[in-house]
Amino acid sequence: MSSAAARVALQDRIRRIERPNARSGAVLPLGHAAIDRVLPGGGLALGALHEILGTDGDEEDGAAAAGFAAALAGRIVGRIVDDQPAGVVLWALPRGDLYGPGLAAFGLDPARVVRVMAARDADILWALEEALRAAGSFGGIVAAIGEIARLPMVAGRRLQLAAERAGATALVLRRWRHAAEAAAERTRPSAATTRWRVAALPALPMADAPGIGRPRWRVELLRCRGGTPASWELELPSELEVADASDPVRLPAALADRPAAPQRPHAEPRRRAG
Repeated sequence: MSSAAARVALQDRIRRIERPNARSGAVLPLGHAAIDRVLPGGGLALGALHEILGTDGDEEDGAAAAGFAAALAGRIVGRIVDDQPAGVVLWALPRGDLYGPGLAAFGLDPARVVRVMAARDADILWALEEALRAAGSFGGIVAAIGEIARLPMVAGRRLQLAAERAGATALVLRRWRHAAEAAAERTRPSAATTRWRVAALPALPMADAPGIGRPRWRVELLRCRGGTPASWELELPSELEVADASDPVRLPAALADRPAAPQRPHAEPRRRAG
């Protein structure tokens, strides 16, 4: 065996010792060819940390970002392992504004969500890390979601390592409390494998349901380790379609993937009344 091959074999052996439960190379296809093409391995990396942001006023509310996270978590939970559903999702957040029917509309069964309330970012990060460690020990938790404002690089690395060791997936939703915090945090480096930004778009009118539109998102892949930034417009089921939606998030038929537009400075987010 050459010295280069021996070095690679030794590195792989050390990696298996350090992360015994990691699913090396495991990915979750998102079911949309335009998106899966740009993700390394053809899907979202499992056993990794992913970061999701809103835009403008939704950087504070986190509504579109939470819907996107629920859609991802729903696909993770829906994976079949030995003919059994894959497990449960821990969702840690500072306020009790999760809405069960809304989660179900995006494909995440509320009965499979364990909610944790904590006022401080540090406590939410602790809950996420402990949940990932428990996933490696007991196998019940397949994803952990946390809504936080600040994500220090050290905390992000700890979450990434815990996710790798357990083979569970961590999703961090960034919800900033005011414009100054958002401006300071947007450009900070991150240990996440991918970084996404989700924005709500004007709904598409439905000919057979006047006054009820089909919701849409613009989803941008801002950063992807080993991948290429890109953006897409996604359609969501309307209120009339939720009960029968087999895929709660889909690409419009005529959509083609394209590189993400050059990033421009954000306007200060607007706080919403009420």
